[in-house]
Amino acid sequence: MHQGVTEKFLRYVAIDTQSDESSESSPSSAKQLDLAKLLVKELKALGLKNVSLDKYGYVMAELPSNIKKKVPALGFIAHMDTSPDMPGVNIKPRIIKNYDGKDVVLDKKKNIVITTADFPEIKQYKGQTLITTDGSTLLGADDKAGIAEIMTAVEYLVKHPEVKHGPIKIGFTPDEEVGRGVDNFDVKKFGADFAYTMDGGAVGELEYENFNATMASITIQGRNIHPGYAKDRMKNAILIGMELNDLLPVDQRPEFTVGYEGFYHIMKFDGSVEKATMKYIIRDHDRAKIGKKKEFITRAVEFINKKYGAGTVTLELKDQYFNMREKVEPVFHIVETAKKAMELCGVEPHVIPIRGGTDGSRLSYMGLPCPNIFAGGHNFHGKLEYVVVESMEKATAVILKIIELYTAK
Repeated sequence: MHQGVTEKFLRYVAIDTQSDESSESSPSSAKQLDLAKLLVKELKALGLKNVSLDKYGYVMAELPSNIKKKVPALGFIAHMDTSPDMPGVNIKPRIIKNYDGKDVVLDKKKNIVITTADFPEIKQYKGQTLITTDGSTLLGADDKAGIAEIMTAVEYLVKHPEVKHGPIKIGFTPDEEVGRGVDNFDVKKFGADFAYTMDGGAVGELEYENFNATMASITIQGRNIHPGYAKDRMKNAILIGMELNDLLPVDQRPEFTVGYEGFYHIMKFDGSVEKATMKYIIRDHDRAKIGKKKEFITRAVEFINKKYGAGTVTLELKDQYFNMREKVEPVFHIVETAKKAMELCGVEPHVIPIRGGTDGSRLSYMGLPCPNIFAGGHNFHGKLEYVVVESMEKATAVILKIIELYTAK
């Protein structure tokens, strides 16, 4: 059942849709529109209504209700772009049928291998079908697996009009990977009462909690003096930046945290003796705790300025998104229904906090409560990425089961 999901997935990953974090346009890269236009064509061919592609690159469509009673309008959303972290062009997927449960060699010459030692979770898919990269690019399962699952579910409903359903709203977004996925999303136009993003990882994942997120931008003004005459005069911006970083708690770095534990993550450090810049992302599931983290880095900057002189370091803190749990809990039936749908499809739900964010977290604060459901991929943003065909088929079945459960209420 739902075998067409693989065909669709392979068609979509053949299109390069890498977003561009340095671009200020929307969408950030014009090539995302190549996939958007294909999806519009396919949606229209299926006979969906109100199919649109707006100037910002958002694709929306509706499958009208085929029942008389009023039921909630359900939305299903996935993003079209792929990560800037790894090349997304000329993807050469490898299909591994009846996976043997051992290491997967992607490129023998370059020793690029998905090892069971480093990635033991892959062993659970023994006997199933994997789609991997060839070791030179990412795959694009994040989030073209989600797109394929939504499109396959919609196609099934169109081809089986005997299956009763309420209004179904479809949305495909650009620029999720660069943090701008819903900047121009028109919630009112979309018209759903609530929605699900199909953007999770392993089979069974269900997420309605995510990090609160803040960006910290730091500028350090040093003083460059000839090193032969630098005593008591030079202020080396690089060393001051290193000193500032050392003031932050070592055990609150991403590589030492898990679950609900938050962190400070230095993402970028550029500069010279004269001037340096640093960028951090600060994360925590608890609103109060991220507040304390912001206070801590502020005090660290104040300490450095007291030591080296006022204005040596400037700090800008910018909140990026918040934990969607606050907006989902009042309509918690959307999580409970997703769990029940998984169980009825033979999938064990794994309700976990997202150690990151999704479009759904911001949409929830825009008035569209939006938990996140698994799409079946692993090792996103890198050349070791893979997706499990059976997981994509299960995700498609879960979409249809959610629709069925809300139709029956």
